[in-house]
Amino acid sequence: MDNLSILILTYNEELNIEKCIIEAKKLSNHIIIVDSYSTDKTLQICKSYDCSIYQNKFVNQAVQLNWALDNIEFNTEWILRLDADEYFLPELIDEMKNRLHTLDKKINGIFFKRRVFFMDRWIRYGGYYPVLLLRAWRNGTAICEERWMDEHMKLLEGKSILFENDFVDDNKKNLHWWISKHNNYATREAIEQLNSKYGFLDYTPVKADLFGTQEQKKKWLKEKVYNILPLGIKPFIYFMYRFFIKLGFLDGFRGFLFHILQGFWYRFLVDAKVYEIERKAKKNNLTIKETLEKEYELKL
Repeated sequence: MDNLSILILTYNEELNIEKCIIEAKKLSNHIIIVDSYSTDKTLQICKSYDCSIYQNKFVNQAVQLNWALDNIEFNTEWILRLDADEYFLPELIDEMKNRLHTLDKKINGIFFKRRVFFMDRWIRYGGYYPVLLLRAWRNGTAICEERWMDEHMKLLEGKSILFENDFVDDNKKNLHWWISKHNNYATREAIEQLNSKYGFLDYTPVKADLFGTQEQKKKWLKEKVYNILPLGIKPFIYFMYRFFIKLGFLDGFRGFLFHILQGFWYRFLVDAKVYEIERKAKKNNLTIKETLEKEYELKL
């Protein structure tokens, strides 16, 4: 498809990137890699598939995506974003080929349904499927929401549409890596929760709206309900909701591991970091922003 560029962010993704590129090549030969100075075989693999490669120092996903949109010349009508551990199912590849060129000019964005796999098991319950994500947009009509965590693409104009078929998130790295990644995620999520409370970051996020899109509803629930619950209590409530009310127990033992780790441990770690930062800010008579920058060596 000559009218589509596929943008992939990478950092040490030698276990995942080949599968991602092989499936992406079924849609387009315009594969653009933005790498954060990988030290493994990631770039070697990308070069073997004739991808266009750029490198930029990583701050967070939003900064990296917006850097790509600002600094790379995309010569196609459409841009599609994938993570290195993601790929399209054959049904979605066919749907893209059949529908993309037929879309009304008023449609500038496409939402897709994501399937998350954990230890080779599809996490089908617990409210984790389907997650609807805006991953394709007409060139020049979208930017990435400037958040440290849970960033979304945001249309600047036009309407969006939901395609019927799914893409897959299936990272092949081990549990040690997964825990390390979510430790970093917990820091970013703590920044977002503290900013929601203290307002030290200046950006325009996707609008929180209980009656809007799925992502707008989730933002409303997080900001208006979840974030105002007491620290340490929120993870228990959230896990019980996911595992019992949203039927997470139907995902089997690997699903149980996932819901415990992602739905409880990770959320509890976020609360612990929020508590630590607020405590140190008060103890040292610093602002929340100053404390975050000092403790985590960040530039906010």
